[in-house]
Amino acid sequence: MFEIEETGGANIGSARATWPFVKLLVNKNELQLNASILGNLHFKPSDIISIEPSTLLSGAGIKINHHVNGYNEKVIFLTSGSRDLIKRIENTGFLNNPDPIPAEVEARINNYQSSGSFPMKWPAVIAFIVIWNILFLGDLLGYFGKTNNHIPMGIGAQSALAFAFLFALATLLSEPFSQLVLKQGRKAKDIKSFLLFLMLITGVMFIMISIMPH
Repeated sequence: MFEIEETGGANIGSARATWPFVKLLVNKNELQLNASILGNLHFKPSDIISIEPSTLLSGAGIKINHHVNGYNEKVIFLTSGSRDLIKRIENTGFLNNPDPIPAEVEARINNYQSSGSFPMKWPAVIAFIVIWNILFLGDLLGYFGKTNNHIPMGIGAQSALAFAFLFALATLLSEPFSQLVLKQGRKAKDIKSFLLFLMLITGVMFIMISIMPH
């Protein structure tokens, strides 16, 4: 099956993801726009009204006009050469596919659409935020002893950063843990770029705080 894959950025509603955090994949049965934590969007040919060039202050791209309930109306894949990309999408047969798509593909897409574009379970997100804030507030409230008066970061901040790093690592490597964090049918690879970025940022910040004079 002829298929194209592109790397770029995206605007989904008021949120924006930059290159290289977004993947566009198209074949004759499906269009996927994977913007990592920002959203995983899956479309059947019948879901698409049109695909047109788009020019924004944030960059050029293609606007995907659709009628999928639960997805944001504004879906833009940011890339150079938008007209050439639309032509390549047409060449996959996606925009003029007269045949019914395979039942298993339709079922999978319907499952993705019914759960919305955000890939994580909200209880997992809330639990992460609560634990993160409790650990960080520990320094400010003095639960972990005295910290630098000018930079109130110590064991609490280090614990919060270590927690975030291990949370991302476990989601990436442990299938049972990722099932607790991600919605049904989602895979860690769907948000791999976000998880790696989170590990990089928290790892660097942990090291910086560790070498600060206390």
